[in-house]
Amino acid sequence: QVQLVESGGGTVQPGGSLTLSCVASTSIFPIIAMAWFRQVPGKERELVATVSTGGVPKYADSVKGRFTISRDNAKNTVYLRMNSLKPDDTAVYYCSAHGMGYWGQGTQVTVSS
Repeated sequence: QVQLVESGGGTVQPGGSLTLSCVASTSIFPIIAMAWFRQVPGKERELVATVSTGGVPKYADSVKGRFTISRDNAKNTVYLRMNSLKPDDTAVYYCSAHGMGYWGQGTQVTVSS
């Protein structure tokens, strides 16, 4: 069982920045690939970014160059740094143990002037 707890969401103006954090309650965190997804009402959950066990990131085209995913294995934490935020980035963001079916509760990000 893996529990994931996200934090760091909020409301920001277009062009602003936020950093999301996700803490995993498992000793096997260093050997789990991690991911961030997002979802808006009425749409499917969208993969935003992944980070491998070795720290190699991958991004959706929609966020490439603006978002940075990283992990700190000593803290069992994965981060999502979001810069140059746009209104289209508004969503509930979920942390996931990639491919394992474990999800956090989600954190709301709203980009609005």
